[in-house]
Amino acid sequence: MAYLFTSESVSEGHPDKVADQISDALLDNFLAFDKDSKVACETLVTTGQVVLAGEVKSKTYLDVQQIAREVINEIGYTKGAYQFSGDSCGVISLIHEQSQDINQGVDRDTKEEQGAGDQGMMFGYATKETENYMPLALDISHKILIELAKLRREGTEIPYLRPDSKSQVTIEYSDDNVPQRIVAIVVSTQHDDFDIDDDVMLAKIKNDIVSILIPRVISQLPKYIQDLFNDQITYHINPTGKFVIGGPHGDTGLTGRKIIVDTYGGKGAHGGGAFSGKDPSKVDRSAAYASRHIAKNLVAAGVASEALVQVSYAIGVVEPTSIFVDTYGTSTLGITDGEIAEKVAEIFDMRPAAIEERLKLRNPIYKETAAYGHMGKEPKLVTKVFESPYSGKVEKEVELFTWEKLDYVDHVKKAFQI
Repeated sequence: MAYLFTSESVSEGHPDKVADQISDALLDNFLAFDKDSKVACETLVTTGQVVLAGEVKSKTYLDVQQIAREVINEIGYTKGAYQFSGDSCGVISLIHEQSQDINQGVDRDTKEEQGAGDQGMMFGYATKETENYMPLALDISHKILIELAKLRREGTEIPYLRPDSKSQVTIEYSDDNVPQRIVAIVVSTQHDDFDIDDDVMLAKIKNDIVSILIPRVISQLPKYIQDLFNDQITYHINPTGKFVIGGPHGDTGLTGRKIIVDTYGGKGAHGGGAFSGKDPSKVDRSAAYASRHIAKNLVAAGVASEALVQVSYAIGVVEPTSIFVDTYGTSTLGITDGEIAEKVAEIFDMRPAAIEERLKLRNPIYKETAAYGHMGKEPKLVTKVFESPYSGKVEKEVELFTWEKLDYVDHVKKAFQI
């Protein structure tokens, strides 16, 4: 019997994502001026206020208030009517130095002997159902909100949009796990107040989303995914009604509360650790990226059409305590998933320092991860400029989303004799 699967996404203006982006912007600035910085930075945003907290060990000093304000303005919170704007909000910094008790378990005499920054398990996942090896429902959910943000910034076709929004997509699958059709799409978007009746306002918002936004999203998709859209889709557009009060004024935001949006939309598994605000010595982040890199290269190499990779660590210990692979019965090799996991351990060095080196994680590459998912984006080279009143100006060329590269496909094929 066919089944339904649903994933959601949230916009860059969602309060939790505002917090994530501030935390990762601070991390990037610390790494730009001191690549060996140890950072665990948390952010809270609420009506007119930002609170920064966490532990940092770094040789540089930053104007953290200014960095937070710049992020908020860039997202689009620039008007007093939002009750939260980059130019007027208060910013309180409670950041202090990292505990030496934690640091002694990470630093070693040589970089290669660096221990894991914490215990825990991390997961990576990949599937062939999309071109970027991401679960389809999540991929479409992200694309809806990315395009909605473009419409907001253009300000012409839908001029009343505000930064806070959420999306959700439900897909029907066949018994053999093939997407059949899109069943439902939910979009809730913050908007300016209207000088018209609420029912008329809601009807206009729904019409604009269905007739303007959705066709723009569909046009970006490959034909086989476009065919899943149909006249029977149920649209729930701002289903609670008026949505003028939003963002941090409507709901307090915290770093690390959207871990499923950040990863695979509920497909595969999640170890529970958040990413944003953490430097790569924290395996919550770096090993999750490395696990995605492994899963994606396994699927791309033809080992399986779907793969879940788990790795686990003990704090201060160099080698992972386990590596696990689940191909959900889709392996093409005639060997067990346990045997695949043994090969994976031979191909990919999963020591924390090796992950940092392989994926170039000691660079300021993290703010771009903090909205619309950490996985599934296109690797690319960019030049980023950072300025500090204390350390001057630096310009760095960095590679974003290195864990999305298919640079180990040949290694995998050779190891598995594909």
